Order: sequence, then structure tokens, then C-alpha cells
Amino acid sequence: MTAMIRRVTDAQVAVRLQPRAARDEIVGLRDGVLVVRVSAPPVDGRANKALCKLIARRAGVAPTRVSVVRGERSRDKLVLVAGIEPAALTAALGMESG
Repeated sequence: MTAMIRRVTDAQVAVRLQPRAARDEIVGLRDGVLVVRVSAPPVDGRANKALCKLIARRAGVAPTRVSVVRGERSRDKLVLVAGIEPAALTAALGMESG
């Protein structure tokens, strides 16, 4: 018997984060960047944690698989989602164009 080896890749998404919003939501794409609002304040990494939790829920992965790899103290961030194909992440976050 031959075991199938499945390659799992990681996906990255550029995010523009708006903290202290009325609710947590993914607004959509603006100039190729995913716009996200979270109710958490940008204090002690709480807004980043809320962002990771929201993306994880939408992508169907564990929150520990989502991390901010660039822009921890900025509104413009690069978020890594481990163990999901880029196309699957794009679909899960509603980022398809057209």
C-alpha cells in the first residue's frame, strides 16, 4: 500500500486593521488589502489577538495557527495562516474578486 502524502502549505494575507470598532467583522477588500474591524483596543496585543481569532474562525483553523508576522504595532499587517491553501483562505475570507 502506498501512503498518500499531502502537502500542507501556509497562506498569508495583507490586513488593514481598525481597532475599537463597534463589532468584529471582515469588511472586504480595499486596494488588494483585507479590511478588518475588531472591537478590542490596540493595547497589550488585544486587537491582534482578536484579529487572529476572527480570521481563524472564518478560515476554519485553530487560533494558534494564525499569527501576525509583520506590523504588530501598525494598522497594516501581514497575517500568516498555517495549514491552509492560499485559495482556500481567499474563499473563506470572501476575498474573491469578480
